[in-house]
Amino acid sequence: TMPSIFSYLSSEIDWCESNFERSEIIAEYYNTVSAGASAGPEACCRERRDGAALLDSLFLFIPLNFLVLEGVCMGNLTQPASFLAGLFSSYFHMTLSYVGQLLDELSILWTLAAAYSFWYPKVYFPRCIKSRKHFFWLSGITTVVSTFLSFIKPALNAYALNCIAFHLLYLTRKELKKCNDNRVHRTARIMIMWWVLAITSWLSDRWLCGFWQMINFPYFHSFWHVLIAMSLLYCCPLVIYFDVIYEMPSFKPQLVYWPSDSWPVAVPYVELEQSHKQC
Repeated sequence: TMPSIFSYLSSEIDWCESNFERSEIIAEYYNTVSAGASAGPEACCRERRDGAALLDSLFLFIPLNFLVLEGVCMGNLTQPASFLAGLFSSYFHMTLSYVGQLLDELSILWTLAAAYSFWYPKVYFPRCIKSRKHFFWLSGITTVVSTFLSFIKPALNAYALNCIAFHLLYLTRKELKKCNDNRVHRTARIMIMWWVLAITSWLSDRWLCGFWQMINFPYFHSFWHVLIAMSLLYCCPLVIYFDVIYEMPSFKPQLVYWPSDSWPVAVPYVELEQSHKQC
């Protein structure tokens, strides 16, 4: 009989870390723990006493955590989705099951779809799309089709999801050409640095597993979980910043670092000021 799709090790994918080495019920201990950090608290959204809106990304492990900037904190779709992405990633690495793999990948896919639907700049819409509502439908149909395609060759799903990063980098490059704010450029450089380290760790775990196992250090997928979260820590404020430029022209966004600009690793957030001036 065929093994259950919920069974341990029923997935086609097995990462480099040894299975059940530290626990009888957790297949990949360090991958599971590092993925669990993704299910941490969401970024907060609050109003300062002086009336200026302050949008903080105050947590280090917040993958795909985007906020809606409509005067109140309205990340009601992406916040649960990003939490589930971290939860399902932990479940996948704990069991290496077929269902766990699909839950992990599809939660990321649908979170990305929600983020694109709400925050993709209208200036980049295809010519046939005339409104945000039409773009919602395009995103929804594309995501549903991609969901069905993901069942055909599950081993390729992770590669396809990672390729979306190249489109995000392309959009970032186009936006940076229009902007002379040094803090924005600095944030983008740091985001790209963390992403390069993350994708290098991911590919190393996939392609050089034999070498890492030979030297008894098969933990680069765990590094991937942390490093991609660090990259998205800087990506999210950039998304917020450019969304304000396009959607809230009465405000001037400014990137600020907590606790200080001088710290080598600081948490960026967007502070809004009245009297917008084009970047």
